[in-house]
Amino acid sequence: MHYSEWNRKKQAGISKEEEFKLMYGMLFSIRSFVSKMSPLDMKDGFLSFQTSKYKLHYYETPSGLKVVMNTDLGVGNIQDILHQIYSYIYVEYVVKNPLCSLNETIQSELFRNKLDSFVRALPFFSARAG
Repeated sequence: MHYSEWNRKKQAGISKEEEFKLMYGMLFSIRSFVSKMSPLDMKDGFLSFQTSKYKLHYYETPSGLKVVMNTDLGVGNIQDILHQIYSYIYVEYVVKNPLCSLNETIQSELFRNKLDSFVRALPFFSARAG
């Protein structure tokens, strides 16, 4: 598990642990709902949803690892970006790192730095988001 914030304007008012549990439950429920309601094959699953304030983008690997990114409403499909985070950052700096345990919170400073640099370089990332 790893959690980063870049431009969050409103704090949740609950602990990070409680926020993780709520997010996991929400994602589980949405995936279940979408798979039952969709008239199409759900091979790609659910990719995103939006509220009046933000858009949640979701990517799940074949092994079940979930990559979630919240953005402004104007950001389009970022499945390729989430896949790149998984393939080029998570796999390289967590999976291939013998000091990282895959079932624990990611402690790797190198992973955090690479992820931060990658996200800050994205075209939709605002320089003032800092």
